[in-house]
Amino acid sequence: MAESPGRFAQYRERFLQRIVRLKLYDKETISNTELKRCLNAFDLTALGVGSTLGTGIYVVTGQVARQTAGPGVIVAFAIAAFASILAGLCYAEFGARVPKTGSAYVFSYVTVGELVAFIIGWNLILEYVIGTASVARAWSENFDSLLGNKISHYFLNHTPMDVPGLAKYPDFFSLLITLLLTGVLAFGVKESSIVNNIFTTVNLMVVAFVIGAGFFYANIHNWELPRSEIPNPAKDGDGGFFPFGFAGLVSGAATCFYAFVGFDAIATTGEEVVNPQKVIPRSIVLSLVICFIAYGSVSAVITLMCPYYLIDPKVPLPQVFAYNHLPSAHYVISVGAVCGLSTSLLGAMFPLPRVVYAMASDGLLFRFLANVNQRYKTPLIATVVSGLLAGLMAMMFDLAELVNMMSIGTLLAYTLVAVCVLILRYQPDSYTDGSSDEDIRPIDSSFATDNKADASINGIDAEHERSDVRVDAAHALLQNNHSLNPDDAYPGPSDEYHLIEKRLPEPTVRSGRLVIISISVIGAAILSFNAIIVFGMDHLAKKAWWAILLLCIFGVIIIALTILIYKQPQNTKELSFKVKFLPFLPVFSVFVNLFLMLKLPYQTWIRFGVWMAIAEETNAH
Repeated sequence: MAESPGRFAQYRERFLQRIVRLKLYDKETISNTELKRCLNAFDLTALGVGSTLGTGIYVVTGQVARQTAGPGVIVAFAIAAFASILAGLCYAEFGARVPKTGSAYVFSYVTVGELVAFIIGWNLILEYVIGTASVARAWSENFDSLLGNKISHYFLNHTPMDVPGLAKYPDFFSLLITLLLTGVLAFGVKESSIVNNIFTTVNLMVVAFVIGAGFFYANIHNWELPRSEIPNPAKDGDGGFFPFGFAGLVSGAATCFYAFVGFDAIATTGEEVVNPQKVIPRSIVLSLVICFIAYGSVSAVITLMCPYYLIDPKVPLPQVFAYNHLPSAHYVISVGAVCGLSTSLLGAMFPLPRVVYAMASDGLLFRFLANVNQRYKTPLIATVVSGLLAGLMAMMFDLAELVNMMSIGTLLAYTLVAVCVLILRYQPDSYTDGSSDEDIRPIDSSFATDNKADASINGIDAEHERSDVRVDAAHALLQNNHSLNPDDAYPGPSDEYHLIEKRLPEPTVRSGRLVIISISVIGAAILSFNAIIVFGMDHLAKKAWWAILLLCIFGVIIIALTILIYKQPQNTKELSFKVKFLPFLPVFSVFVNLFLMLKLPYQTWIRFGVWMAIAEETNAH
């Protein structure tokens, strides 16, 4: 019993070290992989387009046009595309900097620390599992509708399920299609890429048909409808290009933003791409540009072909063609919808086993999930387990209430990647390459030595873990004796002046620490600023002095600290791609992501809390 306080102190020390422990890569280990490098720029661009475009173009375009934005859906997609490209640019830089499997999980492990990396990875797993299950269910329902709903009627009559939270019937077809694509993914990344390329090409051909044929029936009057022609202005807006006003445009842009989710699948392929540091950034940007052109063009077509208030939000494309006496186009559109669903499903399934593989390789999940099949060069066990889990969820659960949890995982990942880009661009090289021992404190080995049973995490030897993971004491903000240069004494007032006036030639530990503190405060200020907008809009509309004052205070803090970061020296390390206009673009990306997160319903946050409690219990064991 006398050793209990010491044991507690050791556990506490180890926990604190794991919070700030960073994953380090050097020039040799960053290119090492057990996976097969066979993907090229076309494969990755097709993966990004297929994952992002998917079914959104067949549903979201009409939904936003009919319910929130009218013809202004084009502007809504432009706003959403701009916000998405900001996140995409941050992913692109990290893809050039750290071309490893794991996407935002690996990025945050390299920059922020193990605890945050685990949280991000855990939420990415949730996002991809729910995304796969929801798309599989949509695929099944779409196929069932083509057969006159015979499948659903059969199972409703023979195997009904009347349990809250579960589906009305077990959807065996969605399980079957999920397991089928799991098999495709397990047999090789190149084979699954070929399947995705075919479906994506067919989908884009159908989109081109819709755009080309639709413009022959365009009527510009549908963008200029007067209020007098609107049958129910209270429900259908006031006509014109923005019938639902600015509020409708903003709401539509938020919905459109989620239509661009999916490009991050590209970032999970770092160890399976030939020349990833150049291919990944280009593919991310190119896929987002292609998706924006497709979304914007289809939105323009449907709102020109038909008055916005007549568009069916569930099946907009067949309906607008039927409105122009072209019902036969329904068959072509159905083919595109099936291909779009297939690429969405493959795009949702593709990154899931790779995130699991990356986390298992680092010891944060069961070690056996990191096994790579020597014949197919894929994480076979992780692929089968994740596919089976997603398939069972698609078969048994009512996913309507769970889909919003995907948004938290996505927006949290976008936010962390933007923050990580800001942090790394203002740090010295020793922050991530471990080249300097001055700023790096190794993991305390005394506890591991005395307790060999606890020295491994899920079967990974502590020595292996220490070989690629260290604790950055500067990052933990625990040391205050760093100078502007290694040979300098503790900086005086003139050195503080240098930090503000941007007179340092390159980043130092002290300037990097200043940026980390500034980013933390900016994040809190942005969160507070957005909370006032989201939850205090009524008070702002009434011009409540305290709400306006708080908004101004937080706004000034955000602007002042962003300028302070701008004045700090950036790392000049050569990369194949770098985000421009730092720190303004990443800060704006964080602003948009946090705003959208606060707009989510509170039930989603409760479920998110439960999921994180499960994560804590899993990590503890």
